[in-house]
Amino acid sequence: MAALLRSARLLKFSPSGLLQITGTKRNGPPLSRLYSGAIGGRRAGVSSRQISTGLENASRHVWPYAAGGMRGFAVATELRDEASLGVRSKQAQQFDWALAKLDSSVRRTGRITKTLLLRIFHDICRTGYPSGNQALLLLRSCGSLLPEMPLEERSELAHRIWEKLQELGASYDVSHYNALLKVYLQNEFKFSPTEFLAKMEAANVPPNRVTYQRLIAAYCQNGDIEGASTILGFMKSKDLPITEAVFNSLVTGHARAGDIESAKNILTVMQGAGIEPGPDTYVSLLSAYAEKGDLDNIKKTLEAVESADCSLMDRDIMQVIFSLAKAGHQQHVPEMAERMRHERGYVPDAMNLCLSLITHGQEDTGFHVLRTFPTLQADGLDGDTPSLGNFFLRHCVSMDTPVEKIGQYCKELQDSNLHAAPLHFTLSCALEAKKNGTSFELMKMLKEQDSPIRPHYFWPLLTGHVKDGNTAGVLEVVKGMQELGVSPDVDTFSNYILPVFPNIDAARQALQDAGFSLESEGFMSSEVRAVAVSSLAELYTMLSDPSFPPLDLSVFRGSLILGFRKSSDVESMVKITELLYNEERFSKGGSRPSEAAAFFLYNLIDNMPENEVQAQEEKLRKFFSQLKAQNITISGNICRGIRNLLDSYHVPELIKDVMTLVGPKDQPSNGSVLADPRVTAIEGKVFLLEKKLAELKAENKPIGAVLKQAILTLCAEENLERALELKQQHEEEMTAAGYATLINFCCRHDNVEEALSLKRELSRKDSSIALDASKYIAMVKALSKHGRVEEAVDLLKEMKEKEVAVNDVNVTMLFHMLNAAVAKGGPATVRRLQDTIFTLGLAKPTANLCSPLITAYLDSEDLLGALEAAIDCQKRYRCLPRIHDIIVGMVEKGDTELLQKAMDFVSQERGEMTMLYDLFFAFMQTGRYREARKIIETPGLRARPGRLQWYAEKCITGNQLEALEQMVDVTAKLFECDRDEMYSYILRLCKETNNWQKAEAVWTKMQEENVIPRERTLRMLADILKSNGQEVPFEVPEVWYEQAATTEPAKSPKSASAPPTAPAVNFVTDYQLRLLALCKKGKAKEAYGMLKEADKKGVVLGPAPYDHLIRSLLAAGRMEDAMDVRDIAASRVPGFQLSDIATNLLIITHCKKGQGKDGLAILKSMLQADHVPSYLSITRLVQALGSHGDVTGIQEVESLMKGLGTPLNLSSMLFVNNTAMAHIKNGDLESAVEILEAVYTSPDSTGPSMSYVFRRILEDDNEKAIDKLSAMAERLANHFACYRPASDLFLQLLEMDKVEDAKFMLARCNAVAEQKDALVSYLARKAQSPGQLGKIKVLLSLIPDFTEKEVLYPYLMKCHDLDKDLASAKALYEQMQKEGVKVDDLSLKRLAVLYRDAGEMAPFLEPPESFKFYADKLKERAAKAQTTAEE
Repeated sequence: MAALLRSARLLKFSPSGLLQITGTKRNGPPLSRLYSGAIGGRRAGVSSRQISTGLENASRHVWPYAAGGMRGFAVATELRDEASLGVRSKQAQQFDWALAKLDSSVRRTGRITKTLLLRIFHDICRTGYPSGNQALLLLRSCGSLLPEMPLEERSELAHRIWEKLQELGASYDVSHYNALLKVYLQNEFKFSPTEFLAKMEAANVPPNRVTYQRLIAAYCQNGDIEGASTILGFMKSKDLPITEAVFNSLVTGHARAGDIESAKNILTVMQGAGIEPGPDTYVSLLSAYAEKGDLDNIKKTLEAVESADCSLMDRDIMQVIFSLAKAGHQQHVPEMAERMRHERGYVPDAMNLCLSLITHGQEDTGFHVLRTFPTLQADGLDGDTPSLGNFFLRHCVSMDTPVEKIGQYCKELQDSNLHAAPLHFTLSCALEAKKNGTSFELMKMLKEQDSPIRPHYFWPLLTGHVKDGNTAGVLEVVKGMQELGVSPDVDTFSNYILPVFPNIDAARQALQDAGFSLESEGFMSSEVRAVAVSSLAELYTMLSDPSFPPLDLSVFRGSLILGFRKSSDVESMVKITELLYNEERFSKGGSRPSEAAAFFLYNLIDNMPENEVQAQEEKLRKFFSQLKAQNITISGNICRGIRNLLDSYHVPELIKDVMTLVGPKDQPSNGSVLADPRVTAIEGKVFLLEKKLAELKAENKPIGAVLKQAILTLCAEENLERALELKQQHEEEMTAAGYATLINFCCRHDNVEEALSLKRELSRKDSSIALDASKYIAMVKALSKHGRVEEAVDLLKEMKEKEVAVNDVNVTMLFHMLNAAVAKGGPATVRRLQDTIFTLGLAKPTANLCSPLITAYLDSEDLLGALEAAIDCQKRYRCLPRIHDIIVGMVEKGDTELLQKAMDFVSQERGEMTMLYDLFFAFMQTGRYREARKIIETPGLRARPGRLQWYAEKCITGNQLEALEQMVDVTAKLFECDRDEMYSYILRLCKETNNWQKAEAVWTKMQEENVIPRERTLRMLADILKSNGQEVPFEVPEVWYEQAATTEPAKSPKSASAPPTAPAVNFVTDYQLRLLALCKKGKAKEAYGMLKEADKKGVVLGPAPYDHLIRSLLAAGRMEDAMDVRDIAASRVPGFQLSDIATNLLIITHCKKGQGKDGLAILKSMLQADHVPSYLSITRLVQALGSHGDVTGIQEVESLMKGLGTPLNLSSMLFVNNTAMAHIKNGDLESAVEILEAVYTSPDSTGPSMSYVFRRILEDDNEKAIDKLSAMAERLANHFACYRPASDLFLQLLEMDKVEDAKFMLARCNAVAEQKDALVSYLARKAQSPGQLGKIKVLLSLIPDFTEKEVLYPYLMKCHDLDKDLASAKALYEQMQKEGVKVDDLSLKRLAVLYRDAGEMAPFLEPPESFKFYADKLKERAAKAQTTAEE
């Protein structure tokens, strides 16, 4: 075709020729009527009108494949697409994620942003192996969907994407070339169609019909009718259909060639060919007239459209407006704008038109269109501040529109009450874009309007200069601040000015040279901060100077703490503390200097992580001792806080030194058990408690609380004899709690008689008192172990009579109690206890609770009894405990008659397939593999993945490789058996036992069986081979040890580098299995000891055991041990790296220990290694940074997360809330309020929750913060009609049982009672957990009518169901009937189950379906109701 274009004669376009074209059709493919119509790209005859009305229908057409014809050839890179680095292993999901993000953006706004597109492009490039679909997705996004980008930049981006993806191995077919052509048309990119076809030929990609259509459009876009006719003739010769899109292109082509009459005649030609001109054709003609400025013909054409019964949408008129403006005929725009009907979807389309006009330098026309937006968008009737035009102003800044013009737009918007603060918003955009000149000009405008210019406005401008080390840039901004009369505050100096200088002296000199006064409070404060970190002696000299002005400690507390932590100058530390303790200059706000100094000491310890306190213990002891010598004292509360911190850090000697600082008046007195703080041993505590008892008794005062504590202490000391003596001495004052403690203690020591005696004493004192369930179960266990079954049964009956609550933990205790009875009492005892428990309803029958009875029979080798007991459980309780073990016993014993009986019963109760699987696994367990094969080859038997996985896990846990191999082998022909999954079980066991030879054999076996492995299976196999220095025979992504193959020299299994006495494989395997077993049981400490022992013997384990142990140690909080294991693994396994799970746990552990900085460093290294952090680790890290006042750290994490390709679905308020908490921690309440207010007063605010902040400050009892933030919440509610913060505060007060405060809040802000969504959401949350009915009732007492009864009552019924409160549920049901409220099926189901569990008959027919069925039914009804309301 390229050669034809070069050599053929130029054909004259003949309308008559079109009349004979066969196979024509009116409409082109869906793609031609989808995205090409976004405002801003020339149509050039390429149809761009979206058929469906409104953007909401776009999703059906988003990102189709080639618009016409099949792809030229199949993409042959599927295997390569599976390869990716690290966390990019989820490439298959990544395409879906990218598609969803782009689709969502297009559906909501009709466009996508450059940032989003580049982010997706960056992520796809990081995989290293882009797929064809991903390439197509990116290319199609480079056209009119980017209205904010200039046309030439769009084309450059498309070329960049094309070349980069091709370089990375993407294969392009005809759909990619067609997509590139579409982008060229939308971007009006000048190119040679001849060369384009030549490139396709060189790439061996044949063009299709769509290619020819778009080449015609390209010729027509340039007015080259002859070139278009050449391709049209070629299409005719190949009998390709001519669609409406081709005619539309010809309309544009003739018009741009200057032959407007021929363009008009195309409509007649179309009708002659049997194609009625559609909306797209008329738009093409209207655009042609618009380019000529021919308003008369535009009007005539519009009349023709109306007479032809063809409707044009608003976006079609917008295309005409765009053509008028771009051609310089702006005077006709108002008349066309009046023709728009503001139909659904108008606003996003009009926004895109405005953006395109601004991009093309037609901002005045764009502003005129902006003024046509519906008034409801800006009149504030919905209670929000008017903010129309944010997108317009932002793009004006981005395109460097003259500031004078932007100022005029802002004035008009504000005067028209369309925007509350347009100039402020524009300034924020300029600052965000770091446009210094524009920013300063806008600030001057604000100053002229008497608006305050605040120091933090300049932070974005300073940030870049500080990062680049640009001293001149920083000084230039500072001069600009001076010109505007703004003095930098302490935060500006500390964080954004001084860091650019090498030291404080250089900063002082440079600022002086620039003419800046150094006497300001901001510079002085920042200087104090800098000196505090570098030299405490210099700081003391500075602060002790009487001429030094007053400065509140809160301004430099953080820096002073850092200086104390870094410095070893104890003398200066003491002097500074003494200065703070005595001088009122450093404590403002009415607080005493001594209080501020004491709180500083608490903050010092609070900011030091555990390892640092332990490392600096001697320094701190010396510091506290010298403080004591200087007569510095602290209050009891502060002392307790410091002591609690140090207690968790395990530094008892340091605690003693701190306790000496407590003032005399705060020394413990009556009622307290602290006594002498230096007495820490249990013996000392007992002595002091007994002494206190004697004193209280002599004074005739109550001793119950102290007596209870004494008994608890003695029990902790395991001194039962002394505890009983103490009880005997003070029997009259003994409380129920004291008796309960002693009873439990006696049971633990197997002293049944004493426990019963205590129980009788308690009953004589008060027969109505009931012990808690754990104490009763402990007594039952002790009695049953001594054969006193009837007494144990009597205790169980007492539990029922006294209505003792039994929770899940108690049910587990019942299971252990029954298991303990197996050894002592046998089946009869277990059955008696089990029947009693179930008959009394103390616990629901489960297979787990029934299993001890079967265990009793199996231990006595009574298979018949075991089977009959299992059958009885199935008939009575619908559970079949330990049936596998019973059948295994029968197979081993060879009792075919009994086995047949068991199989008949299982088949009858649970079906034949279940019976066959039970028999199959029994044969497998006993090594009878031939019989197992016969079972599994039963005709009609299907794979049951759950059952197969159960047995596989059993084999893996028990290291039964042969049994696992046999199961995989015999299931080869099992119908619907997932062979990859089966082989992956063997590989898992190979990985845990480090058996690479078997793994290699599995790989060969999979190829023989023609199994296509999943990516995760290949990775697992590669891990096994690489960790043993073997070559990987396939291309696969590497997760942990990507450098292993290159860093480890080739060597044989018996390399010289191996230990001289390498242990045998079985020895290593034994170590690994024991280690993994301990980790799974949560015995990390024992596993660590075993590893150390193995390492001393030279045992080298595989990577998996090391990683499992590291994870277990981190989960147990033993970070130092975990790091030791990591070092051992790194020395033993070349290229060893922590897994994602371990790394995330390490971050979380650091955060728990208050080491947020260390957690942040690990996060950075994790991201550099191309790993993705977990949602939990990021949340804990940000919260830890917030708790320690590290604002910069939070900002850094936020920046890192924005650059992360894989979305973590982080809460939108995670960073905002914790940044606010950081400011609160630093005592900077103003900044916290400012950040939160900015979120809620933002025009784009969705009213997110700040409950987390309120909960934290309420828990900390931070009265200043509570007052400040509650005032903010009220201000937002009363002045901005933003009720979310007030609602959050109100609900948090309720949550923390501060009912009076909640009432006061409600009185000050009545609108909270009208926030139905928030209140119903709270109601729904409370109804998820038992015991929450009280809070719901409190809410109802404060706001009785916040929702309809039809909504409220089902939630109340759910609460009664969770609380197992049948009486209340009955009363609610009767109330609903009385009030005529319809009871939904879900509530009826809940009530019926309550009746059934209580052994009563429900007075109505129980709904037959499951809970899930009725819950889903209610959700569907609610969704339909919401949809109807929206319509």
